[in-house]
Parts: sequence; C-alpha cells; structure tokens
Amino acid sequence: MKLGLAGTGRIGVFHAETLCRTTEVDSLVVADADPDRATNTARQLGCDRAEDIDALFAAGIDGLVVAAATDAHAKLITRAVDAGIPVFCEKPVAPDVIGTVDVLRHIENSDVPVQIGFQRRFDAGYLAARAAVASGSLGWLHTLRATTLDPAPPPAEYVPGSGGLFRDCSVHDFDSIRWVTGQEVDEVYATGANRGADFFRDAGDVDTAGALLTLADGTIAHVAATRYNAAGYDVRLEVLGSLDSVSVGMDERMPLRSVEADVGWPAGPAYPVFMDRFRAAYETELRAFLDVVRGAKPSPCTVADALESFYVAEACEFSRRERRPVRLAEVRLSVTGAH
Repeated sequence: MKLGLAGTGRIGVFHAETLCRTTEVDSLVVADADPDRATNTARQLGCDRAEDIDALFAAGIDGLVVAAATDAHAKLITRAVDAGIPVFCEKPVAPDVIGTVDVLRHIENSDVPVQIGFQRRFDAGYLAARAAVASGSLGWLHTLRATTLDPAPPPAEYVPGSGGLFRDCSVHDFDSIRWVTGQEVDEVYATGANRGADFFRDAGDVDTAGALLTLADGTIAHVAATRYNAAGYDVRLEVLGSLDSVSVGMDERMPLRSVEADVGWPAGPAYPVFMDRFRAAYETELRAFLDVVRGAKPSPCTVADALESFYVAEACEFSRRERRPVRLAEVRLSVTGAH
C-alpha cells in the first residue's frame, strides 16, 4: 500500500513515524507547504518526498493522510475524493460549520471513504466506557463530566486561526460524549473567562471555558476546558448512571493531587502533552484507516459525525458570546439559511 501524507508539522511527523513502522504500508510520500520541512522529514524517516501537493496527488497513492493547516483541510478532502483516493483528515474538516457543510454536500454522493481524526474513539478507556453504556450495566445515565485541560497555552500566532477554545479543544469532548452515550446534544449553555495572556482576548477567544449540555434523553453533561493547567495534560470523562459509574483518565498519571490524609494516589508523572496521553489511540486510529483504504471496513468517523460535534461547538460559542442557552436546532437553521 502506498500512502501520501500532506503536512509535516508535529502531528504530521508523528503520523509519518507510525506509518513508516506499519508493515502494511509499502511506501510513504510526504509533502508540505514548506518544502524544506518535508525534505527533513523524508530524510529523517527514509520515506519519499513530493515537491508539492500536485506532485503528491500524482504519485499514485492509495490513500491520503491530511495533517496540514486547518484552512487546507476542506480543499484536500474534496480533491482526494474527486480523485477516488480514500482520505484521513485531522479535525476539523473546515474552519467553520458552513465550510464543513459544504464539504459534506460535495462528497455525499461519492462512495470514496473519508475518516476524520477524533482519536479518543480509539482509546481503550473511552472504548470501555462506551461498552459499559451499551451493556446497560450503568442503568440510565444522569450526568457526564468531561475535561480537556492543556498544561500550557499554544503559541500566540496559533490562536486567531484556531476557531476558539470550544471548536479547537472541547470539540473532542463533544464528540466523545455523543459517541459514548449514543445521544445527540439538544441544548447548550456556555461561558468563558480570560485570566491569562491577552492574546486570547485579542483574538476574541477565552483561555478557560465551561459548558452545560442537555442531551436528547435528558442526560446532563458538564464540559470544562482551559489552556492553563500546569499540573499536566488532564483529559477525563466520568459517566454516572443510576446503577453504576465509570471514569476514563483516572489513572496514575492523572494530574490532580489529593489533599486527603494518607492518600498518595495518583503517583504521576503527569502526561506532558496530548500526544503522550493518546499515543496508542493515534496509532490504532491510523491502522483503522488502513482497513478503510483496503475497503475492509467503513469509515469509523465520517464528515457527518464531525459536523454534529462542530454544531455543538458552534452552539457553545454562540451561547458564550450572547450569554444565553442555545438549542442545536437554532444552529442548524442558521447554517441552512446561510446557504
């Protein structure tokens, strides 16, 4: 199998390393908007380099992995589908909801598979939580609590194009909540704060946020996010039911110190960044994409899936800015009207 990879930044190099270790991949061709960066990656890993994206598409690849900048995602997805090439793309599909809807409409009549990168669906803990919900062992759900707490802010230049904390960060929690429970979000109420660097406020963003989601069956989900959690990278999901409760991310490396007497757990060290916490999930996710390329399995996370989570993020941003509850139906209607 010959694969192409567009984008050789941090996550792109990580994916390239994984693919180069995978026996099913006979050859890997990388390309980047910065040719020198692509050259360095190819030299480091012993793979091939395409001069540019056009050359990458002309290289006879069987599948494409997109790890380029966000504003390039939509064009690369639609170009790959039009060329009959299965494509894996890191989230988001597009910088905004309307762009995501445009991609979905462009590809909806095609049988070329597209997989969007929500790696938590491939994490052992999230898989176990989903299985517990599906088994009925938790009873009926009443509460979920989800956190994504970054240990340090991203670079200032990243923030203006990130889409904001809900779209860039909490969207993973939104997808996990939908996927684990099998329920859609009906309404959100969200807020945010800025107590850190000014560049978040200058970009119209927040550095800390919280959202209360009401799911279609009445279950309540609390979502928290921040760019300032120096104790470590803290991602957890608690699923609380009438009969039992389970937690994802509550392990020896959870960066939350107990102050109870004689309690020495967790012992650490905390995960420093997201790639350490989800290394195995990222690798499993790419192996799943190889099954998609072979035609052995359908996409485990489609553009339509990504759109639903992006609707939730958009509703949260509306709610934060307008300081009111926002129903998902309102967001869908506003997008339909824009088209």
